[in-house]
Amino acid sequence: MAWRIGVDIGGTFTDVALVDDASGHIGVAKVPTTPSDLTEGVLCALDMAMRRYQVAPAEVELLSHATTVVTNAILEETGVRAALVTTAPVRDYGAHRR
Repeated sequence: MAWRIGVDIGGTFTDVALVDDASGHIGVAKVPTTPSDLTEGVLCALDMAMRRYQVAPAEVELLSHATTVVTNAILEETGVRAALVTTAPVRDYGAHRR
């Protein structure tokens, strides 16, 4: 069997969705997000999901990761200020916001 797994770190919960490519079976797991160390929530959710659906690590063909926490910080403009330093001729598309 080949499984595809998706992980999303949200502000409240970390979610995992699994799909068995052979059967089309879909599974889910949800644990509280751990803001002090986001990896704790991810590893806990993956462990829960893989145990629940009896998925061996060797059966995982794809692991995809996303984070709503970062998306929300960008949309809400609550993240830290950052800069991207490049060489010419890359244009600073954010310059209009200053």
